[in-house]
Amino acid sequence: MPEIAVQLIDPAHAEDEELLQALRLGDERAYVALVRRYGALMQRVALNYVRTPAVAEEVVQETWCAVLTGLERFEGRAALKTWLFRILTNRAKTRGQREARTVPFSSLSGDEEGEGPSVDPDRFLPADHPRWPGHWAMGPAQWSAVPDERLLAREVRLRIRRAIDALPERQQAVIFMRDVEGWPPEEVCEVLALSEGNQRVLLHRARSHVRAELERYFADDEVAA
Repeated sequence: MPEIAVQLIDPAHAEDEELLQALRLGDERAYVALVRRYGALMQRVALNYVRTPAVAEEVVQETWCAVLTGLERFEGRAALKTWLFRILTNRAKTRGQREARTVPFSSLSGDEEGEGPSVDPDRFLPADHPRWPGHWAMGPAQWSAVPDERLLAREVRLRIRRAIDALPERQQAVIFMRDVEGWPPEEVCEVLALSEGNQRVLLHRARSHVRAELERYFADDEVAA
């Protein structure tokens, strides 16, 4: 049965399955939409395996070429994005091995990349406290009283993006996939070759750092006011 042409009225908001069908029919707009949707995240993930952004960009370009040439072999057993990132990570690992810099996600240790605790120990009561050993001495800031327009302001979003960009690369990839792109945890684990436990640790560390940055931002803003 011949394929029916897909009319992409708004490629930017089309589902991946629609873009896939349109791409198979040669619609260049579908390719552009996919690059815009996943290109930045692909770059972040590739950087976990290769040495420089320039090499990561090469890996991303190689991945897109492999995707375009392999479309007819893609059977849809996995989601398009999962298939796309599998190709990416396989190519990035191969390139990283060639550069003698393979750092697999599964090598995560308890103290990633020399970091200390994800939350400042001074915010907890000491272990010998007579009533609440190890409990919060200074709990996380409550932002329920902060107006929604403040939380959604451009400057706040910029602070969040900067905080994410300052994270170690593995944390960047996980928090970006989970909290920015909305990927479910099982897909993140599958694509990045992470155990469920490692994915949780990376996400917790990343969220803790971003939250701490926002706490500092709001505290500085109150002082200035």
